Amino acid sequence: MGLRFILVLLCCLVGSVHAEPAVSTPHKAYLSLIIDDLGQNLPRDRRVLALPGPVTTAIMPDTPHATEFAREAHRAGKIVILHMPMDPATGPFAWHPELSIEELEKRLNAAFKMVPYTAGINNHMGSRMTAQPVAMAWLMAELQQRHKFFVDSRTSAQTVAAQQAQKIDLASVSRDVFLDDERTEVAIYTQLQIAIDLARKQGSAVMIGHPYPQTLAVLERELPKLKAQGIEWIDIRQMISVRGNRAMNAHGKDGIYR
Repeated sequence: MGLRFILVLLCCLVGSVHAEPAVSTPHKAYLSLIIDDLGQNLPRDRRVLALPGPVTTAIMPDTPHATEFAREAHRAGKIVILHMPMDPATGPFAWHPELSIEELEKRLNAAFKMVPYTAGINNHMGSRMTAQPVAMAWLMAELQQRHKFFVDSRTSAQTVAAQQAQKIDLASVSRDVFLDDERTEVAIYTQLQIAIDLARKQGSAVMIGHPYPQTLAVLERELPKLKAQGIEWIDIRQMISVRGNRAMNAHGKDGIYR
């Protein structure tokens, strides 16, 4: 009995030495990219359509090529969103806090007519407007009726837009990183790396950039390298699904927008 016990123990020890180590599944790291302020310059904006992946095209309604470029982007298989001007933005479509809900609706309807094929909207400027709870609550309910999503560009820490969207479970997501507040390739590259690091840390990051020559040069050079870096570039609809309408730590607490 003693010898048999020793043999069994040895077999167990040998088996444990040769056992395969547990393999941990790496966390996914997702990036989404929105390019704002489109519709002003067709040759420049077409470089956005040529970027190698699911870029979201945010088109301003008060630009000379808004309708034409929205059609081109749709034909190219890109997601089109309305880049809605909000105070302190100006112009015939811009929302301002002193406007009635009826006037806000009139301007929103006119903007949607200028930019066809829209799947959702994000705010252009809007630091004053996105801080208005009543107007933002109305907008989110309106978007829900229209089956469109909302992207909070977060141009102000006082925004309540995503908070209002979350209250009614409207499909929405918030921006994490602006790529090109400083228009140099070095600064834009640095911001891109910040977005990549953030995606690795929290699982995802939403980037917003503009069709500046410096931004496009960096994106054309660096975006094809994402896959080799373990980063998955997904479209904004997929990002909304990945995040499940939950706020990131920079935007709220325990998934709830502040």
